[in-house]
Amino acid sequence: MKPLRLIPEKTTVPFIKVRYAAYLVSAFAILASLLLVATRGINFGIDFVGGTIIEVKTDGPADLARIRTIVGGEVEGQVAVQEFGQPDEVLIRIATQPVTEELDEAGAQQAARSRVETALGAAFPGLRVMRSEVIGPKVSGELVRAGTLAVLLAIAAMFFYLLFRFEWQFSTGAVLALIHDVTITIGIFALLQLEFTLSIIAALLTIVGYSMNDTVVVYDRVRENFRKYKKMPLEELLDLSMNDTLSRTVMTSGTTLIALGALYILGGQVIRDFTFAMIWGIVIGTYSSIFVAAPLLLILEPRRDWSGFETKSAGIHLQ
Repeated sequence: MKPLRLIPEKTTVPFIKVRYAAYLVSAFAILASLLLVATRGINFGIDFVGGTIIEVKTDGPADLARIRTIVGGEVEGQVAVQEFGQPDEVLIRIATQPVTEELDEAGAQQAARSRVETALGAAFPGLRVMRSEVIGPKVSGELVRAGTLAVLLAIAAMFFYLLFRFEWQFSTGAVLALIHDVTITIGIFALLQLEFTLSIIAALLTIVGYSMNDTVVVYDRVRENFRKYKKMPLEELLDLSMNDTLSRTVMTSGTTLIALGALYILGGQVIRDFTFAMIWGIVIGTYSSIFVAAPLLLILEPRRDWSGFETKSAGIHLQ
């Protein structure tokens, strides 16, 4: 019995022919992302701008609309209320409160927290405060720097890994594709004004790893075909390499998207933005490995003679 194949074993998709259209799409997306970040800005969550987080548990399913109204009447600025795991568990996020003549910054946050807890306790008998914490601006500033540094270090580490495994043309192409993915993902968050929290930084780091893995698979096949087809024009060789790995790329991305789709639909509000970032990252990472990273080799012109080169095993199996 023949195995079921969603993608034919041999495909001849002319990816390289549409590279200029892909360049235009990518350039427009990157430019639009930068403009959106500059004009609309990023909707940083309390992790990055500071504020108060209160987790409460009610007797029975929580009335989120009523809780939001009560909290909004006690504090100034942004208020986010969402179900947290169970229908009777609620996570409340309150933006940093302005200082007054009587209260300094820390005092203003503590006073707001006390008012909210008192008001909710009066409105919902039996309500319990499970967790309550204040994130100051100093801590949030450190988190911004740490998150940015984490993404930059991840991209730098990938560059040196590919420089060691391949050569500078490959590492340069892969890093440009990573920057492409991260920039456009941040642009989507600026466009939709989704909350940008530490979990989104984790998603960006995951996107960097996934995109790099996809790119390395294509580059590994390119290098293999360099040894096999020394006289084949580079455009044809790149098309051949991407078609060779197309089945693996589609199946890996497809199965990952199925799992992430289930998380997005069933996982609840708490992880929805994180899951959205992952879904978008898988899509844009798959696109960039085919339409950005590989065509860039036409511009960077890597050496063709890999005879005698001992391939370093990286545990990547191509279908």
